[in-house]
Amino acid sequence: MAFNIGLLGLGTVGTGTAEILLNPEGRHPLIQDIKIAQVGVKSLEKKRTIDLPTDIITTDLEAIVTNPDIDIIVELIGGLEPARSLILKAIANGKHIVTANKAVMARFGPEIYAAANQAKVYVLLEAAVGGGIPIVEPLKQSLGANRFTNIIGIVNGTTNYILTQMTNHGADFAQVLKEAQTLGYAEADPTADVGGLDAADKISILASLAFGGKINREDVYCEGITKITSSDISYAEKLGFVIKLLAIAHKVEKTEPEKLELRVHPTFVPKSHPLASINGVNNAILVEGQPLGQVMFYGPGAGSGPTASAVVADIMNIVGVLHSNKKAEILDPLLSCSPQNYCQISPIEDVYTRFYARFLCADVPGVIGHLGMAFGQYDVSLESVVQIGFQGEFAEIVVVTHQVREGNFREAIAEILSLNAIKEIPSIIRVL
Repeated sequence: MAFNIGLLGLGTVGTGTAEILLNPEGRHPLIQDIKIAQVGVKSLEKKRTIDLPTDIITTDLEAIVTNPDIDIIVELIGGLEPARSLILKAIANGKHIVTANKAVMARFGPEIYAAANQAKVYVLLEAAVGGGIPIVEPLKQSLGANRFTNIIGIVNGTTNYILTQMTNHGADFAQVLKEAQTLGYAEADPTADVGGLDAADKISILASLAFGGKINREDVYCEGITKITSSDISYAEKLGFVIKLLAIAHKVEKTEPEKLELRVHPTFVPKSHPLASINGVNNAILVEGQPLGQVMFYGPGAGSGPTASAVVADIMNIVGVLHSNKKAEILDPLLSCSPQNYCQISPIEDVYTRFYARFLCADVPGVIGHLGMAFGQYDVSLESVVQIGFQGEFAEIVVVTHQVREGNFREAIAEILSLNAIKEIPSIIRVL
């Protein structure tokens, strides 16, 4: 029995997906049952690296999602619109959905899942997080018996490449970003990556799956890497850390109602931590739960081959179910997803973490004491205070705190900035 695919988008991932489906030899037998029936593109004139029959390629994407002969719509066009509208129209026409669109699913997932459950169709999104790393299906299936407590991940290859290059070569952010764009690791407009927005989309999806609730994407605290300097990289090294852009979902213990911390930001990661050694464009996601303990998923987080691998795996999952239940009148709970209530997200002020801060101070007696007193007034306990040298006439002092409520730390910083001896605070970075 053949199942017809409507492929929306023939870019990097779309081409990789088509190449797998057109060459089933040596792969899983289910791939032989999958037929590319129609392909939607922006332009018919664009030269492509894959040979497809011209009569199945069209610019009328709406005609594909309403075609009664299509069983599964594979959405790979990206962006919010028309992707969201096409997905919803496809669902209304009884099509199952496979998507790599983290932005749409992070923002409109509840709407899409509600429509899918009503229509009794599947929406699978393995490729939306972690590229070729299997993480969505394990959270729903293999690890489903666990009570999850933490998900910490490096989920954006562009920023990880930039930070790796800055660490290895002592280069500044702007220089490495330009290099990444030349190599194709960064977009012409890199805002979604370097601003942390892409990672925030992904941690929203993972948190919803792990903690069983809807996530308001706007509640995710998001801070990018654009302010990280080579000096920060150097001081991290001296202190035994590396800097990574982390996406963190943490279940806060003993709160009523139950709350989550959801945040994306640059972080000092101890060199002994499993995520410290994840370099280049690779991704890694550390999952912690009971009774499992910790497990880490690692691999290529983007690119044609890895992402297409995840896309085709989702198609195969749906085809496998349809073989035994053509109408999917009863959705397999291990494939479907239907969170009911919104998770309560703690404001960033209530998050507990450690901090690194670098101060430029007048070289006068007692300045370190004044720093300590100001922090102490707001219950900020200091792990270390080190004067590391001078920048011109100003002493450079680095502080690392113990675990502290962020709101208290920020109040202490505001107090410290009012001190005459403090010229500026060039860097404040959280510590894992």
